[in-house]
Amino acid sequence: MKRKAKSSYKSGAKKRKWSKQVTEYSNALDLKQGIFAGNDPEKIAKSLRHSAVHSHRKKGTPYQSAMSMLNFYINRAGKNLPESKKHTLEKAKAELRKVFHKDDE
Repeated sequence: MKRKAKSSYKSGAKKRKWSKQVTEYSNALDLKQGIFAGNDPEKIAKSLRHSAVHSHRKKGTPYQSAMSMLNFYINRAGKNLPESKKHTLEKAKAELRKVFHKDDE
């Protein structure tokens, strides 16, 4: 008989909040507080780049870590993300490619 893997999270409300814990306690990057609350895509991209380059705890390249964190935020917000904010964050992706010089590849 197979056993279910035990989760480190308790059932109920806490189980649904795993993404908040990832955002707050992630080992990937130390993000500036409220970075995704801004409306300037260039500022968001530069802050993510700074965090990724200076982090000693990331597993991939700084570019991969920064883009992953941005995508994680966009995906976890899902339907609750206003269209204007989604547009800003999509522009931040393009800016991130520019600040990491990935736009010409």
